[in-house]
Amino acid sequence: MKSIFNARGELTLYLGQALRRVAPLGLLAAFALLAACGDPALTLTHVHGLAFSPDGQRLSIPSHHGLAVYSEGRWRKAAGPEHDYMGYTVTRQAIYSSGHPAPGSDLANPLGLIKSSDDGRSWQPLGLQGEADFHLLASGFDSATLYLYSAQANSRMSAPGLYSSRDDGATWRRAAAQGVSEVPSALAVHPRDGRIVAVTTAAGLYLSRDGGQRFQPLSQGEQVLSAAFSLDGNSLWFGSYGRAAALSRLDLQTREVTALGVPELNDDAVAYLAQNPAKPQEWAMATFKRDVYLSPDAGTTWRAIAKAGQPQE
Repeated sequence: MKSIFNARGELTLYLGQALRRVAPLGLLAAFALLAACGDPALTLTHVHGLAFSPDGQRLSIPSHHGLAVYSEGRWRKAAGPEHDYMGYTVTRQAIYSSGHPAPGSDLANPLGLIKSSDDGRSWQPLGLQGEADFHLLASGFDSATLYLYSAQANSRMSAPGLYSSRDDGATWRRAAAQGVSEVPSALAVHPRDGRIVAVTTAAGLYLSRDGGQRFQPLSQGEQVLSAAFSLDGNSLWFGSYGRAAALSRLDLQTREVTALGVPELNDDAVAYLAQNPAKPQEWAMATFKRDVYLSPDAGTTWRAIAKAGQPQE
């Protein structure tokens, strides 16, 4: 497997000869709504992210045309504007995102940083509208510390790089990111301690405990594509690809890495991970080839709820 960054900072990943992912800094997605038997049938054509609602009742997938939601065994289109959501991150109190406005919207393009306090039904601009589209954006579930990777400078960020904010994006602090030499492909923020952030790259998985100033390698030797902290803050889950797709859990105290179960993925890999806040044993994963799975037993077994973008109900 090799990783190539083009001149615009876009990430192209090759898994063997079959899987090709092209996304500005790693997060591309969309879903289309089709008519079937008088009811809208939802097809996932790509995936921009993955997150449970704070009450654990809904699993959301952001996309080019709003949000797809899985709840009570069924997929549906979520209420709210059909923005092209990127960098979608859910906290206990709010949702943060970036991307591009829906057709006909009076919002500036790109969206900059936006926030919703009503489960995505409406959105509040927080800044950088018409300037920035952040594809790598993450927040602590309870700390609400925001991190993002900016591919270029803007009116609040003097240069490309990793930034953090503790005031809803009003001010940003650039992190030195010592120890990470490659452009990150994913970010994860500790649920309670906003100083702890993880980044994934084509070279491995890295962890910082000082707000992104210095990173230490946690896993090297193969490309790490996704990461998510457990909501108790004790472990870091990550998806990687060497000769095949893998899913692992790293204990943050002992640094012990445990291999977890993963569905049979043919030239595919884990793109996104999410834990249910109400049912800690339940995890969700989405893959580059648009499969979506649920695990009721913390990654031991997985059940498909979408295959190649087609809902499995």
